[in-house]
Amino acid sequence: MQWTNTRERYGSVSVALHWLALLLIAAAYAGMELKGFLPRGSAAREAIKTWHFTLGLCVLALGMVRVGLALASCTPRINPPPPPWQSWLATAMKLALYLFMVATPLLGWLFLSAKGSAIPFFGVPLPGLIAPAQASAGAIKDAHELLANLGYLLIAAHAAAALFHHHVLRDNTLRRMLP
Repeated sequence: MQWTNTRERYGSVSVALHWLALLLIAAAYAGMELKGFLPRGSAAREAIKTWHFTLGLCVLALGMVRVGLALASCTPRINPPPPPWQSWLATAMKLALYLFMVATPLLGWLFLSAKGSAIPFFGVPLPGLIAPAQASAGAIKDAHELLANLGYLLIAAHAAAALFHHHVLRDNTLRRMLP
C-alpha cells in the first residue's frame, strides 16, 4: 500500500488515521460510560475522567490533521459510481464526522475552561481557552454532551452505510478504507 491517496484507494496514512480515530473515540466514550460505575470522588473515577479529557484532546488534534489531509489529498473514486444524491450524502456525512471530531472535544476544553478546571494532557496542564465563567459552563457542557450523543448516531450511520455499500451495492466504498 502506498502512503498517499490515489484515485483508486486511500493511502496508508489516511487508513491508519481513520482507524486510529475510531479507537480514540471508542476509548473516550468507554471512559465516560465506565465512569458512572465508580463512586464519586474516587481515585479511579478521577483517573478515568482525566483519560477522557486526554483522549478527547487527541481526537481534536487527530481531527484537525484529518481535515487538513482531506483538503490536501484526493478522494478515491467509488466503483461503480453512485448516484449524485449518494455522493452528496456521503460528503455531508464526512463533513459532519469531521465537525464532530473537532467541535466535541473543543467544547469539552471550553467547558473545563469555563469551570476553571485544569485541562490535563498526558500530565501537562493546558491553558484554558476562555476565562472561568460558571454561568456559561452548564450550557457548554450541554452542547458537548449533545454532540457526543449525536456522535453515536453519526458513527452508527457511517458504519451502516459502509456495510450497505459493501454487502448490498457491492461497490468498493469499504475496500478503499481497509488496510
